Amino acid sequence: MPRKRPKSSTHPFEAIEPPRDVEVMIGVVSVTVLVVALATVSESPVWLLGLLVFLPGTASALCTVRQTKFVAAWTTLVVIVTVLVRHGEERWFDRILMMLLTLALGAASVYACRSRIHRENEMLRLRSTAAAMQRHILRPLPLLTDDVLVDGVYEPVQEDRLVGGDIYDVVVSPWGTRVLIGDVQGKGLPAVGAAFAVIGAFRATAHREPTLTALVDALDASVVRHNSYAAQTGDDERFVTALIVNVDAHEEVQVINCGHIPPQLVHDATVITPALGSGVPLGLAELAAEPATVDWLAFPPGATLLLTTDGLTETRSVDGTFYPVAERLAEHASFAPTDLPRALYDDARAFAGEGAQHDDVAVLSVRRSPHR
Repeated sequence: MPRKRPKSSTHPFEAIEPPRDVEVMIGVVSVTVLVVALATVSESPVWLLGLLVFLPGTASALCTVRQTKFVAAWTTLVVIVTVLVRHGEERWFDRILMMLLTLALGAASVYACRSRIHRENEMLRLRSTAAAMQRHILRPLPLLTDDVLVDGVYEPVQEDRLVGGDIYDVVVSPWGTRVLIGDVQGKGLPAVGAAFAVIGAFRATAHREPTLTALVDALDASVVRHNSYAAQTGDDERFVTALIVNVDAHEEVQVINCGHIPPQLVHDATVITPALGSGVPLGLAELAAEPATVDWLAFPPGATLLLTTDGLTETRSVDGTFYPVAERLAEHASFAPTDLPRALYDDARAFAGEGAQHDDVAVLSVRRSPHR
């Protein structure tokens, strides 16, 4: 199993902290003083007190149940006392109606607060389960083995979806460490299903098959099986572009490209795009004229191999210009390998403009392990 180095991060589904009790008290008292002061100088003081009914409603959206109960009780008390002690021209019917309305809205606010917190807790439990599943499906980066240190960025196009159509994995085998990066054709849950199929097959066979060609055959078969199941349920068939790299103690690494974006090699501040063959995507092997072949790529100590999906290369600016990966990578070549993927991802987001992400993005940096 790869060893992973911890990295600090903020969980995307952390609950929003409610305000402190003293903040709630100060806010409620301040609003009450303001409304009562306006009511004193107003020609319609009783109805102006109706502004206070917004306090429990606001508390139900932001505060705890206990704090909402306090706000509802406080508002009801202020309204009742003010209405009873004030001798104006308002009818008693209007005054009683105001008190009953305040009581009803206070009770409704407490109920709404309970319902909100219950939904939030349910959602947090569901998302915590999803996060635990993701840690087993897509292991948190960075990943460290005896051969490589793999770091990177993984961002689904939908921020509330933990897993998208882009995939990656790292498996230790008797023949070296094998790194997978892939991109499932299409989007949505069917694409995620194909992604799971490939990751499961990779983990099951990467440590068992002595050759990369046999490993690719197994991955292709997993996609074919997934498509057969998808056809039975009326889902579309999928194919998966993938790049599989095998790194061992030698200065050359083995690479098989299954219709994926070629890697970039960064060494001594120089960026090289290796000339690799490009086979067909996984799931389409039976349509290929020739079987997948292995390329050998020089990977000297100190070099970084950058693996990406088309979520980065097909990023566009407002005028439709594609993100110039090779050019920007050369500008960022001096970055540490662990910082390079995030720097490129942030640069691509700035290039496209905020909110312009239309595809999942995966960027991995592969460097020889410091243990070597």
